Amino acid sequence: MHLSKKCSVFKVVLSALLIVALLQLIYLSFLSKFHGKQQRYRYSELFGGSGKKNPEKNARKERLRYSLSTGGVFDHSGQYRIYKNLIKSDYTANHNPGADVANVNVLALATHTTINNLHHLDSLLERWQNPLSVAIFAHGQDVGYATALAYALSVFCPQVQALVDFHLVCLSGELASFPEQDREHFEGLEDCSSVFSRLETHHRDAHKNYAIGGNVSYPNNLLRNVARGTTESSYVLVIDMDMMPSADLHPQFLAMITRSEPDSNEVFVLPAFEIRHVRKMPTTKSELVQLYQVGEVRPFYEELCPRCHAPTNYSQWVNSHARGTGPLEVAYTLAWVDPWEPFYIGPRTVPLYDESFKQYGFNRISQACELHVSGYKFSVLSSAFVVHRGFKVQGEFHAQKDEENKRNRVLFRSFKEGLKTKYPTSARRC
Repeated sequence: MHLSKKCSVFKVVLSALLIVALLQLIYLSFLSKFHGKQQRYRYSELFGGSGKKNPEKNARKERLRYSLSTGGVFDHSGQYRIYKNLIKSDYTANHNPGADVANVNVLALATHTTINNLHHLDSLLERWQNPLSVAIFAHGQDVGYATALAYALSVFCPQVQALVDFHLVCLSGELASFPEQDREHFEGLEDCSSVFSRLETHHRDAHKNYAIGGNVSYPNNLLRNVARGTTESSYVLVIDMDMMPSADLHPQFLAMITRSEPDSNEVFVLPAFEIRHVRKMPTTKSELVQLYQVGEVRPFYEELCPRCHAPTNYSQWVNSHARGTGPLEVAYTLAWVDPWEPFYIGPRTVPLYDESFKQYGFNRISQACELHVSGYKFSVLSSAFVVHRGFKVQGEFHAQKDEENKRNRVLFRSFKEGLKTKYPTSARRC
């Protein structure tokens, strides 16, 4: 009798375990089907079928398809293929070039990156909230990845849809293709934050822009020209993707040039700083000066090339205009001296960057040098600035940095000689 009771209990327990296992299988099956449906739904969000159901997304898809079908254009050297306006913002797509200039189109931000630094776009756009032109360089498998993720950003992120133009640059032997069949690139993407999370984890190498591998050069000046050349804004600010401008720069600059029309040969310098990674980006001059005084913020390139930004005269700027509480204005005007490489807001007519300079060294100095020779003056703004994320230190650069710098130094010498021919009546030299 005792043995019989034990067998009955065992059967009950076994039956219960089987029922639990069966329920788990049913639950997992349901989850799998639900996830599959969710993924199909998200995929249809990106490449949805009927234009009647989602005409805006369908139009965006067709614009991308058309951009890619052109095959792009080659740069002057024939080494790179350029897809200008690979993805247009709603602002650019709907903008009337003949509209009143006293609007959002007065000042655009232009920047450049590889796919590994594109995640900075999230915080940059949160700060900027105005037209933004992004030139992406991609090589090998990253060409398809960059195309797919830029498209996903334009679909899932309202601010990106509204304001960001994407351009793609790759090697001339590479072709970008429409990413509709590349489902693996889109798996798990459900909203804007998931796209930026994917971008942030794509590459952990902070120096990937220059350490591309395969003997491929990062064409920074070509990218700068592509990004700034596609905007119709009256003025352009060109910065690197991992930099941040001061808050409210756009409306403050608009108010400034409305009060007093600038000279046609004037650029407006934004003092450049770098901040410890752990610190939150300052929004105003007052916040920045507080961090500067305790060593959490310092002049850009202070450790690597102090002479490259020392002419900005940081002491004068920090102590001028009551820490920037008044309206934005010119604090002081400086003559350019070698090797100053300021970040500045300039009219869209300023000379292009020389595309011979690639990788590390002299790419921005060369353009500042030409501005000087061609007659521009450098006016430092009273409270506007740009900040680079993280301190730049010697041991964190790619291995070929010094070699590239030497090579570009030689190129810079010949570049300066060429300016004598290009501007024969100028008495300025650099």
